[in-house]
Amino acid sequence: MVRPAQTARSERTRDALRRAALVRFLAQGVEETSAEQIADDAGVSLRTFYRHFTSKHDLLFADYDLGLEWFRAALNARSPGESIIESVQSAIDASPYDPEAVAQIASLRAKELDPGRIVRHTRQVEAEFADAIADQLSQSTPPNTPNERLRVIVTARCIAAAVFGAMELWMVGEDNSLAELARLCRTALESLRDGIVES
Repeated sequence: MVRPAQTARSERTRDALRRAALVRFLAQGVEETSAEQIADDAGVSLRTFYRHFTSKHDLLFADYDLGLEWFRAALNARSPGESIIESVQSAIDASPYDPEAVAQIASLRAKELDPGRIVRHTRQVEAEFADAIADQLSQSTPPNTPNERLRVIVTARCIAAAVFGAMELWMVGEDNSLAELARLCRTALESLRDGIVES
């Protein structure tokens, strides 16, 4: 079992590695930066680097990974009577990220990584995001029948797809600010609230 002090120390190390990588990536590019340089800049050994990240490229997605634990906690803090769409929007609006760092990482991902890799990782995170929403829905009203479980799964996946659809537009757009991401997420969630329009 991991003790709280170990968990806090591990998160501080991950954060130091994320920050060191961002500085290096911006200064010299992703491909020209080595894992050894990032570890040195963060004040840790290369072995410690690999204990936290499988490659330097994983650091370009570290903001997503951090966000999932934070997102779960933000959802759990919402009022049980609030609609799930409102809870998700409130959690997104209360994002703890540094806006400048988010914009820089998004720009780096778009410039430095193969689009297929971005899509694969985004889909994985989207599935985990949907799981967090499904867990929240199941806590407020535990599903007892197969149809109720299906409704939870469909609702969670639709909300996640809306948010990540907004994120995909944001990543390829010219405005990589958190304010623009929040606006796109609000618009996507409002479209869910309005329902599907069939042509």
